[in-house]
Amino acid sequence: MPAVPTEAVLGTTIAFSFILLGNAITQSFMGVPALLVDFPRPSSPEHPAAVRHLGRQWPVFWEVGNVFFRPISTLGIFGYAYTSWTARDNSINGLGALGLPGLSGLGDWRFYAVSAACHLITVLHSALNMQPLNNKLDGLREPKASGVDENLAEYYARRWIKLNSVRIVMPLVAGTTALWQSLRSR
Repeated sequence: MPAVPTEAVLGTTIAFSFILLGNAITQSFMGVPALLVDFPRPSSPEHPAAVRHLGRQWPVFWEVGNVFFRPISTLGIFGYAYTSWTARDNSINGLGALGLPGLSGLGDWRFYAVSAACHLITVLHSALNMQPLNNKLDGLREPKASGVDENLAEYYARRWIKLNSVRIVMPLVAGTTALWQSLRSR
C-alpha cells in the first residue's frame, strides 16, 4: 500500500484544478478588467500614465502566476498521471483500491489521463502563448526602454484575457472529469 493513498492524491489534485479555475476566473473577469476601466485612447494625454500604471500593476498578476499557480499546475499533471497509472495498474491486475478483486475505487484510468493532459495543455499554453504577452505587459512600466508599443497596451491586456480562457476551460474540464469519474466509480 502506498504511503499516501491514491484517493488523497486524487482529491488534492481535483482541489488544485478548481483553485486554478477560480484564479483564472478572478483574473479574467475582475482583476485585469479593473485595470482597463476608463483606459484612455492612445491619442489622449493621459494614455502614457495609464500605460505605465498598467505596467506597474502587472507584476502582481505575474508573480502570483509564477510563484503559486505554476507549481499547482505542474502538481496537477503529476497527481492525475499518478492516479491514472494507479487506476490502470489496478484494472490490469484485477485489484481494486483495497487490493481485492472487483473493488476498484478509482474507475477508468483514461479519464484521469485526460485530466492530466488538460493540466499539461495549461502549462504549455502558459509558457508558449501567455509568457510573451506577460513580457509585453511587464515592459509597459518603461515602454521606451523595453521597446514595447505603448499604443497597444489595452490590446495586450484584452488579448491576455482572451488567451487566459484556456486556463479557465482546461482546469474546469480536468477537475470535473476527475471528480465525475471518482464519484461514478464508487
